[in-house]
Amino acid sequence: METHVEELPDNHVRLTVDVAPEDLKHAVEHAASDLAASAKIPGFRKGKVPLPVLISRVGKERLYAEAVESHIGGWFLNAATRSRIRPVEQPRFDYELPGSDEERFQFTADVAVQPKPDVPDWSGLEVPRPEAEVPEDLVEHELGVLQGAVAELAPVEDRPAQLGDTVIVDLEADGGDSHRDYVVELGSGRLVEELEEGLVGVSAGETKTIEFELADESQRTVTATVKEIKEKLLPPLDDDFARTASEFDTLEELRGEIESRLRAQLEAEIDAGFRAATADRLVEAAKVEASGPLVESRTRTLLNELVQSLQRRGIAAETYLQLTNQTPEQLTERLRAEARQSVARELVLEAVADRLGIEVSNAEAEAEVREQAEAAGEDAEPVLEELRHSGQLDLLREDLRLRTALDQVASEVKPIPVELAAARESIWTPDKEKPETETKLWTPASKES
Repeated sequence: METHVEELPDNHVRLTVDVAPEDLKHAVEHAASDLAASAKIPGFRKGKVPLPVLISRVGKERLYAEAVESHIGGWFLNAATRSRIRPVEQPRFDYELPGSDEERFQFTADVAVQPKPDVPDWSGLEVPRPEAEVPEDLVEHELGVLQGAVAELAPVEDRPAQLGDTVIVDLEADGGDSHRDYVVELGSGRLVEELEEGLVGVSAGETKTIEFELADESQRTVTATVKEIKEKLLPPLDDDFARTASEFDTLEELRGEIESRLRAQLEAEIDAGFRAATADRLVEAAKVEASGPLVESRTRTLLNELVQSLQRRGIAAETYLQLTNQTPEQLTERLRAEARQSVARELVLEAVADRLGIEVSNAEAEAEVREQAEAAGEDAEPVLEELRHSGQLDLLREDLRLRTALDQVASEVKPIPVELAAARESIWTPDKEKPETETKLWTPASKES
Protein backbone atom coordinates (compact mmCIF):
# COMPACT_ATOMS: atom_id res chain seq x y z
CA MET A 1 0.00 0.00 0.00
CA GLU A 2 1.54 3.29 -1.17
CA THR A 3 0.63 6.56 0.53
CA HIS A 4 1.29 10.20 -0.24
CA VAL A 5 0.73 12.81 2.48
CA GLU A 6 -0.11 16.43 1.71
CA GLU A 7 -0.18 18.88 4.62
CA LEU A 8 -3.15 21.27 4.65
CA PRO A 9 -3.84 24.33 6.83
CA ASP A 10 -5.23 24.10 10.38
CA ASN A 11 -3.72 20.71 11.26
CA HIS A 12 -5.38 18.90 8.35
CA VAL A 13 -3.77 16.48 5.91
CA ARG A 14 -4.79 14.76 2.70
CA LEU A 15 -3.73 11.16 2.25
CA THR A 16 -3.66 9.71 -1.24
CA VAL A 17 -3.64 5.93 -0.87
CA ASP A 18 -2.97 3.34 -3.58
CA VAL A 19 -4.50 -0.03 -2.69
CA ALA A 20 -2.77 -3.02 -4.23
CA PRO A 21 -4.85 -5.26 -6.58
CA GLU A 22 -4.51 -8.24 -4.23
CA ASP A 23 -5.98 -6.20 -1.35
CA LEU A 24 -8.85 -5.01 -3.53
CA LYS A 25 -9.47 -8.56 -4.72
CA HIS A 26 -9.64 -9.75 -1.12
CA ALA A 27 -12.15 -7.00 -0.31
CA VAL A 28 -14.33 -7.95 -3.30
CA GLU A 29 -14.29 -11.63 -2.31
CA HIS A 30 -15.24 -10.71 1.26
CA ALA A 31 -18.08 -8.46 0.04
CA ALA A 32 -19.31 -11.17 -2.33
CA SER A 33 -19.40 -13.66 0.53
CA ASP A 34 -21.43 -11.24 2.68
CA LEU A 35 -23.87 -10.46 -0.13
CA ALA A 36 -24.24 -14.13 -1.06
CA ALA A 37 -25.07 -14.95 2.55
CA SER A 38 -27.98 -12.50 2.57
CA ALA A 39 -29.16 -12.61 -1.05
CA LYS A 40 -32.26 -14.65 -1.89
CA ILE A 41 -31.75 -16.04 -5.39
CA PRO A 42 -34.03 -18.83 -6.63
CA GLY A 43 -32.22 -22.12 -7.16
CA PHE A 44 -29.33 -21.32 -4.82
CA ARG A 45 -28.90 -21.63 -1.08
CA LYS A 46 -27.73 -18.62 0.88
CA GLY A 47 -23.96 -18.40 0.80
CA LYS A 48 -23.70 -20.73 -2.21
CA VAL A 49 -24.36 -18.25 -5.01
CA PRO A 50 -21.61 -18.27 -7.69
CA LEU A 51 -19.92 -14.90 -8.22
CA PRO A 52 -21.10 -14.41 -11.86
CA VAL A 53 -24.70 -15.10 -10.80
CA LEU A 54 -24.36 -12.75 -7.83
CA ILE A 55 -22.97 -9.96 -10.02
CA SER A 56 -25.77 -10.39 -12.56
CA ARG A 57 -28.30 -10.13 -9.76
CA VAL A 58 -26.93 -7.29 -7.58
CA GLY A 59 -24.72 -5.57 -10.14
CA LYS A 60 -20.97 -4.99 -10.21
CA GLU A 61 -21.33 -1.43 -8.89
CA ARG A 62 -23.09 -2.56 -5.72
CA LEU A 63 -20.53 -5.33 -5.17
CA TYR A 64 -17.57 -2.96 -5.53
CA ALA A 65 -19.29 -0.32 -3.41
CA GLU A 66 -19.79 -2.89 -0.66
CA ALA A 67 -16.15 -3.99 -0.95
CA VAL A 68 -14.77 -0.45 -0.74
CA GLU A 69 -17.10 0.80 2.00
CA SER A 70 -16.40 -2.20 4.25
CA HIS A 71 -12.61 -1.98 3.88
CA ILE A 72 -11.71 1.65 3.27
CA GLY A 73 -11.64 2.43 7.00
CA GLY A 74 -9.03 -0.27 7.60
CA TRP A 75 -7.00 0.80 4.56
CA PHE A 76 -7.04 4.38 5.85
CA LEU A 77 -5.92 3.41 9.38
CA ASN A 78 -3.07 1.28 8.00
CA ALA A 79 -1.95 4.12 5.74
CA ALA A 80 -2.25 6.65 8.58
CA THR A 81 -0.18 4.44 10.90
CA ARG A 82 2.57 3.95 8.32
CA SER A 83 2.57 7.69 7.59
CA ARG A 84 2.66 8.55 11.33
CA ILE A 85 -0.65 10.38 11.04
CA ARG A 86 -2.88 10.64 14.14
CA PRO A 87 -6.46 11.52 13.08
CA VAL A 88 -8.74 13.24 15.57
CA GLU A 89 -11.96 12.80 13.59
CA GLN A 90 -13.42 10.59 10.89
CA PRO A 91 -11.87 11.31 7.48
CA ARG A 92 -13.74 12.52 4.40
CA PHE A 93 -13.13 9.99 1.63
CA ASP A 94 -13.14 10.70 -2.09
CA TYR A 95 -12.82 7.97 -4.71
CA GLU A 96 -14.21 6.43 -7.86
CA LEU A 97 -15.26 2.79 -7.80
CA PRO A 98 -12.80 0.48 -9.58
CA GLY A 99 -13.70 -1.04 -12.92
CA SER A 100 -12.34 -4.46 -11.95
CA ASP A 101 -10.53 -6.19 -9.11
CA GLU A 102 -7.41 -6.53 -11.26
CA GLU A 103 -6.43 -2.86 -11.12
CA ARG A 104 -5.04 -0.63 -8.39
CA PHE A 105 -7.62 1.31 -6.43
CA GLN A 106 -6.88 4.85 -5.25
CA PHE A 107 -8.69 7.04 -2.76
CA THR A 108 -8.02 10.27 -0.91
CA ALA A 109 -8.81 11.02 2.74
CA ASP A 110 -8.98 14.53 4.17
CA VAL A 111 -8.74 14.49 7.95
CA ALA A 112 -7.91 16.66 10.93
CA VAL A 113 -4.86 15.35 12.77
CA GLN A 114 -3.41 15.66 16.23
CA PRO A 115 -1.07 18.67 16.34
CA LYS A 116 2.57 17.66 16.62
CA PRO A 117 3.63 18.23 20.22
CA ASP A 118 6.31 20.74 21.09
CA VAL A 119 8.61 18.56 23.19
CA PRO A 120 10.64 20.47 25.81
CA ASP A 121 14.26 19.84 26.74
CA TRP A 122 13.84 16.57 28.59
CA SER A 123 17.27 16.70 30.21
CA GLY A 124 15.75 19.01 32.82
CA LEU A 125 12.81 16.73 33.65
CA GLU A 126 12.86 14.97 37.03
CA VAL A 127 11.44 11.46 37.23
CA PRO A 128 11.12 9.42 40.46
CA ARG A 129 13.14 6.21 40.55
CA PRO A 130 13.26 3.91 43.61
CA GLU A 131 16.41 2.17 44.75
CA ALA A 132 16.72 -1.56 44.17
CA GLU A 133 16.81 -2.81 47.77
CA VAL A 134 16.24 -6.52 48.27
CA PRO A 135 14.40 -7.17 51.58
CA GLU A 136 16.08 -9.75 53.78
CA ASP A 137 12.78 -11.56 54.34
CA LEU A 138 12.47 -12.07 50.57
CA VAL A 139 15.85 -13.82 50.51
CA GLU A 140 14.74 -15.93 53.48
CA HIS A 141 11.52 -16.78 51.64
CA GLU A 142 13.49 -18.03 48.63
CA LEU A 143 15.68 -20.12 50.91
CA GLY A 144 12.51 -21.52 52.47
CA VAL A 145 11.20 -22.50 49.05
CA LEU A 146 14.44 -24.39 48.40
CA GLN A 147 14.17 -26.03 51.80
CA GLY A 148 10.70 -27.23 50.95
CA ALA A 149 11.85 -28.59 47.59
CA VAL A 150 14.47 -30.86 49.16
CA ALA A 151 12.60 -31.62 52.38
CA GLU A 152 11.73 -35.16 53.37
CA LEU A 153 8.10 -36.16 53.97
CA ALA A 154 7.42 -37.94 57.26
CA PRO A 155 4.09 -39.56 58.25
CA VAL A 156 1.93 -37.72 60.82
CA GLU A 157 -0.22 -39.75 63.20
CA ASP A 158 -0.77 -37.62 66.30
CA ARG A 159 -2.52 -34.56 64.86
CA PRO A 160 -4.92 -33.44 62.08
CA ALA A 161 -3.79 -31.93 58.78
CA GLN A 162 -2.57 -28.33 58.69
CA LEU A 163 -1.40 -25.91 56.03
CA GLY A 164 1.88 -27.04 54.52
CA ASP A 165 1.14 -30.75 55.03
CA THR A 166 0.93 -33.14 52.12
CA VAL A 167 -2.20 -35.29 52.25
CA ILE A 168 -3.31 -38.33 50.30
CA VAL A 169 -7.05 -38.08 49.88
CA ASP A 170 -9.96 -39.73 48.05
CA LEU A 171 -12.28 -37.14 46.45
CA GLU A 172 -15.81 -37.89 45.25
CA ALA A 173 -17.89 -35.09 43.68
CA ASP A 174 -21.69 -34.91 43.74
CA GLY A 175 -21.77 -35.53 39.98
CA GLY A 176 -20.08 -38.92 40.35
CA ASP A 177 -16.53 -37.85 39.43
CA SER A 178 -13.91 -39.28 41.77
CA HIS A 179 -10.15 -39.23 42.32
CA ARG A 180 -8.41 -41.92 44.35
CA ASP A 181 -5.16 -41.40 46.23
CA TYR A 182 -4.97 -37.75 45.18
CA VAL A 183 -1.79 -36.12 46.54
CA VAL A 184 -1.89 -32.42 47.36
CA GLU A 185 0.06 -29.99 49.52
CA LEU A 186 -2.42 -27.92 51.50
CA GLY A 187 -1.99 -24.24 50.66
CA SER A 188 -0.34 -24.87 47.28
CA GLY A 189 -3.43 -23.80 45.33
CA ARG A 190 -3.72 -27.01 43.30
CA LEU A 191 -7.30 -27.46 44.47
CA VAL A 192 -9.96 -24.79 44.88
CA GLU A 193 -9.31 -22.66 47.96
CA GLU A 194 -12.43 -23.82 49.85
CA LEU A 195 -11.50 -27.47 49.36
CA GLU A 196 -7.91 -27.09 50.58
CA GLU A 197 -9.05 -25.04 53.57
CA GLY A 198 -11.75 -27.60 54.30
CA LEU A 199 -9.13 -30.35 54.62
CA VAL A 200 -7.30 -28.42 57.34
CA GLY A 201 -8.18 -29.96 60.70
CA VAL A 202 -9.17 -33.37 59.29
CA SER A 203 -7.32 -36.37 60.69
CA ALA A 204 -6.22 -39.49 58.82
CA GLY A 205 -9.16 -41.86 58.34
CA GLU A 206 -11.79 -39.09 58.63
CA THR A 207 -14.31 -38.10 55.96
CA LYS A 208 -15.64 -34.57 55.43
CA THR A 209 -18.23 -33.09 53.06
CA ILE A 210 -17.14 -29.73 51.63
CA GLU A 211 -19.30 -27.29 49.65
CA PHE A 212 -17.94 -24.51 47.47
CA GLU A 213 -18.93 -22.22 44.60
CA LEU A 214 -17.54 -22.43 41.05
CA ALA A 215 -16.72 -19.45 38.83
CA ASP A 216 -20.15 -19.69 37.19
CA GLU A 217 -21.71 -19.31 40.68
CA SER A 218 -23.00 -22.91 40.71
CA GLN A 219 -22.64 -24.93 43.92
CA ARG A 220 -20.51 -28.08 44.16
CA THR A 221 -20.23 -30.69 46.90
CA VAL A 222 -17.21 -32.97 47.37
CA THR A 223 -16.80 -35.79 49.87
CA ALA A 224 -13.14 -36.04 50.94
CA THR A 225 -11.58 -38.94 52.86
CA VAL A 226 -8.09 -38.27 54.21
CA LYS A 227 -6.00 -41.43 54.03
CA GLU A 228 -2.53 -40.19 54.97
CA ILE A 229 -0.92 -37.01 56.29
CA LYS A 230 2.74 -36.21 55.82
CA GLU A 231 4.72 -33.24 57.05
CA LYS A 232 7.90 -31.75 55.68
CA LEU A 233 11.10 -32.23 57.64
CA LEU A 234 13.11 -29.19 56.59
CA PRO A 235 16.90 -29.56 56.48
CA PRO A 236 18.93 -27.03 58.49
CA LEU A 237 20.22 -23.98 56.64
CA ASP A 238 23.90 -24.83 56.44
CA ASP A 239 26.60 -25.60 53.90
CA ASP A 240 25.36 -29.17 53.46
CA PHE A 241 21.95 -27.80 52.49
CA ALA A 242 23.59 -25.43 49.97
CA ARG A 243 25.44 -28.32 48.31
CA THR A 244 22.26 -30.43 48.20
CA ALA A 245 19.93 -27.74 46.86
CA SER A 246 22.29 -25.90 44.49
CA GLU A 247 25.64 -25.88 42.74
CA PHE A 248 27.19 -23.78 45.52
CA ASP A 249 29.47 -25.12 48.25
CA THR A 250 28.47 -22.74 51.04
CA LEU A 251 25.26 -21.21 52.34
CA GLU A 252 26.84 -17.76 52.05
CA GLU A 253 27.43 -18.28 48.31
CA LEU A 254 23.88 -19.54 47.82
CA ARG A 255 22.43 -16.60 49.75
CA GLY A 256 24.52 -14.20 47.64
CA GLU A 257 23.30 -15.76 44.40
CA ILE A 258 19.66 -15.50 45.50
CA GLU A 259 20.10 -11.86 46.48
CA SER A 260 21.84 -11.09 43.17
CA ARG A 261 19.07 -12.76 41.16
CA LEU A 262 16.33 -10.98 43.10
CA ARG A 263 18.15 -7.68 42.68
CA ALA A 264 18.35 -8.18 38.90
CA GLN A 265 14.61 -8.91 38.75
CA LEU A 266 13.84 -5.89 40.90
CA GLU A 267 16.06 -3.62 38.81
CA ALA A 268 14.31 -4.83 35.64
CA GLU A 269 10.93 -3.99 37.16
CA ILE A 270 12.19 -0.61 38.38
CA ASP A 271 13.64 0.16 34.95
CA ALA A 272 10.34 -0.68 33.23
CA GLY A 273 8.45 1.52 35.69
CA PHE A 274 10.97 4.33 35.30
CA ARG A 275 10.66 4.24 31.51
CA ALA A 276 6.87 4.40 31.75
CA ALA A 277 7.10 7.28 34.25
CA THR A 278 9.55 9.06 31.94
CA ALA A 279 7.10 8.84 29.03
CA ASP A 280 4.26 10.10 31.24
CA ARG A 281 6.40 12.97 32.53
CA LEU A 282 7.21 13.91 28.93
CA VAL A 283 3.50 13.84 28.05
CA GLU A 284 2.79 16.12 31.00
CA ALA A 285 5.59 18.54 30.14
CA ALA A 286 4.53 18.74 26.48
CA LYS A 287 0.86 19.19 27.51
CA VAL A 288 -0.32 16.50 25.09
CA GLU A 289 -3.99 15.54 25.10
CA ALA A 290 -4.74 12.67 22.75
CA SER A 291 -8.14 12.26 21.13
CA GLY A 292 -9.84 10.90 18.05
CA PRO A 293 -10.53 7.58 16.31
CA LEU A 294 -7.21 6.04 17.36
CA VAL A 295 -8.10 6.50 21.04
CA GLU A 296 -11.52 4.95 20.47
CA SER A 297 -10.04 2.07 18.46
CA ARG A 298 -7.48 1.36 21.16
CA THR A 299 -10.21 1.50 23.81
CA ARG A 300 -12.12 -1.21 21.96
CA THR A 301 -8.92 -3.26 21.69
CA LEU A 302 -8.29 -3.02 25.44
CA LEU A 303 -11.91 -3.98 26.15
CA ASN A 304 -11.75 -7.00 23.82
CA GLU A 305 -8.46 -8.14 25.38
CA LEU A 306 -9.99 -7.89 28.86
CA VAL A 307 -13.06 -9.90 27.82
CA GLN A 308 -10.89 -12.60 26.23
CA SER A 309 -8.70 -12.77 29.34
CA LEU A 310 -11.78 -13.21 31.54
CA GLN A 311 -13.14 -15.92 29.24
CA ARG A 312 -9.87 -17.88 29.43
CA ARG A 313 -10.14 -17.82 33.23
CA GLY A 314 -13.81 -18.79 33.17
CA ILE A 315 -15.01 -15.49 34.65
CA ALA A 316 -18.16 -13.86 33.33
CA ALA A 317 -17.97 -10.15 32.51
CA GLU A 318 -20.87 -9.47 34.89
CA THR A 319 -19.00 -11.21 37.71
CA TYR A 320 -15.87 -9.14 37.02
CA LEU A 321 -17.88 -5.91 37.18
CA GLN A 322 -19.38 -6.96 40.50
CA LEU A 323 -15.99 -7.93 41.96
CA THR A 324 -14.42 -4.64 40.88
CA ASN A 325 -17.50 -2.60 41.83
CA GLN A 326 -17.74 -0.96 38.40
CA THR A 327 -20.49 -0.22 35.92
CA PRO A 328 -19.89 -0.98 32.21
CA GLU A 329 -19.68 2.77 31.61
CA GLN A 330 -17.05 3.22 34.33
CA LEU A 331 -14.98 0.33 32.96
CA THR A 332 -15.12 1.75 29.44
CA GLU A 333 -14.10 5.20 30.64
CA ARG A 334 -11.17 3.73 32.62
CA LEU A 335 -9.95 1.86 29.54
CA ARG A 336 -10.47 5.00 27.45
CA ALA A 337 -8.18 6.88 29.84
CA GLU A 338 -5.55 4.16 29.42
CA ALA A 339 -5.90 4.34 25.64
CA ARG A 340 -5.67 8.14 25.69
CA GLN A 341 -2.44 8.01 27.70
CA SER A 342 -1.02 5.30 25.45
CA VAL A 343 -1.61 7.39 22.33
CA ALA A 344 -0.22 10.49 24.05
CA ARG A 345 2.99 8.61 24.85
CA GLU A 346 3.34 7.63 21.20
CA LEU A 347 2.83 11.23 20.10
CA VAL A 348 5.62 12.65 22.27
CA LEU A 349 7.99 9.79 21.47
CA GLU A 350 7.37 10.28 17.75
CA ALA A 351 8.27 13.95 18.22
CA VAL A 352 11.46 12.89 20.03
CA ALA A 353 12.33 10.40 17.30
CA ASP A 354 11.79 13.09 14.66
CA ARG A 355 14.00 15.54 16.54
CA LEU A 356 16.77 12.96 16.96
CA GLY A 357 16.42 11.64 13.42
CA ILE A 358 15.84 8.08 14.60
CA GLU A 359 14.97 5.54 11.91
CA VAL A 360 14.79 1.75 12.09
CA SER A 361 15.51 -0.37 9.02
CA ASN A 362 13.82 -3.59 8.01
CA ALA A 363 17.07 -5.41 8.76
CA GLU A 364 17.05 -4.11 12.35
CA ALA A 365 13.40 -5.10 12.81
CA GLU A 366 14.09 -8.57 11.42
CA ALA A 367 17.09 -8.94 13.72
CA GLU A 368 14.81 -8.16 16.69
CA VAL A 369 12.36 -10.87 15.59
CA ARG A 370 15.17 -13.41 15.16
CA GLU A 371 16.57 -12.58 18.60
CA GLN A 372 13.19 -13.06 20.27
CA ALA A 373 12.51 -16.28 18.33
CA GLU A 374 15.92 -17.66 19.31
CA ALA A 375 15.27 -16.87 22.96
CA ALA A 376 11.94 -18.71 22.73
CA GLY A 377 13.49 -21.64 20.86
CA GLU A 378 11.37 -21.03 17.76
CA ASP A 379 12.04 -20.67 14.03
CA ALA A 380 12.00 -16.98 13.09
CA GLU A 381 11.45 -17.35 9.34
CA PRO A 382 7.73 -18.28 9.39
CA VAL A 383 7.11 -15.37 11.77
CA LEU A 384 9.01 -12.96 9.53
CA GLU A 385 7.16 -14.18 6.45
CA GLU A 386 3.82 -13.55 8.13
CA LEU A 387 4.94 -10.10 9.31
CA ARG A 388 6.04 -9.15 5.79
CA HIS A 389 2.86 -10.48 4.20
CA SER A 390 0.52 -8.75 6.65
CA GLY A 391 2.41 -5.46 6.71
CA GLN A 392 3.06 -5.82 10.43
CA LEU A 393 6.81 -5.49 9.91
CA ASP A 394 6.28 -1.76 9.32
CA LEU A 395 4.43 -1.51 12.63
CA LEU A 396 7.29 -3.33 14.36
CA ARG A 397 9.76 -0.86 12.87
CA GLU A 398 7.70 2.03 14.28
CA ASP A 399 7.52 0.34 17.67
CA LEU A 400 11.30 -0.08 17.75
CA ARG A 401 11.71 3.53 16.67
CA LEU A 402 9.65 4.74 19.64
CA ARG A 403 11.46 2.39 22.04
CA THR A 404 14.78 3.78 20.84
CA ALA A 405 13.51 7.32 21.43
CA LEU A 406 12.41 6.38 24.95
CA ASP A 407 15.82 4.80 25.61
CA GLN A 408 17.45 8.12 24.77
CA VAL A 409 15.08 10.21 26.88
CA ALA A 410 15.25 7.85 29.88
CA SER A 411 19.04 8.03 29.82
CA GLU A 412 19.03 11.84 29.93
CA VAL A 413 16.27 12.79 32.41
CA LYS A 414 17.12 13.36 36.09
CA PRO A 415 16.20 10.42 38.36
CA ILE A 416 15.14 11.59 41.83
CA PRO A 417 14.22 9.61 44.98
CA VAL A 418 10.58 8.58 45.27
CA GLU A 419 10.32 10.29 48.66
CA LEU A 420 11.43 13.62 47.17
CA ALA A 421 8.91 13.33 44.34
CA ALA A 422 6.11 12.56 46.81
CA ALA A 423 7.08 15.52 48.98
CA ARG A 424 7.04 17.88 46.01
CA GLU A 425 3.69 16.52 44.85
CA SER A 426 2.17 17.26 48.27
CA ILE A 427 3.12 20.93 48.09
CA TRP A 428 0.20 23.09 46.96
CA THR A 429 0.72 25.30 43.91
CA PRO A 430 -1.83 27.46 42.07
CA ASP A 431 -1.70 25.33 38.91
CA LYS A 432 -3.07 22.36 40.89
CA GLU A 433 -6.26 24.25 41.68
CA LYS A 434 -8.11 23.36 38.48
CA PRO A 435 -11.91 23.36 38.11
CA GLU A 436 -13.56 20.10 37.17
CA THR A 437 -14.67 19.99 33.56
CA GLU A 438 -17.28 17.88 31.88
CA THR A 439 -15.88 14.93 29.94
CA LYS A 440 -16.96 14.93 26.32
CA LEU A 441 -17.08 11.60 24.54
CA TRP A 442 -15.95 11.34 20.96
CA THR A 443 -18.44 9.92 18.48
CA PRO A 444 -18.07 9.47 14.71
CA ALA A 445 -20.50 12.33 14.11
CA SER A 446 -18.77 14.82 16.40
CA LYS A 447 -16.02 17.27 15.55
CA GLU A 448 -14.28 17.16 18.92
CA SER A 449 -13.25 14.74 21.65
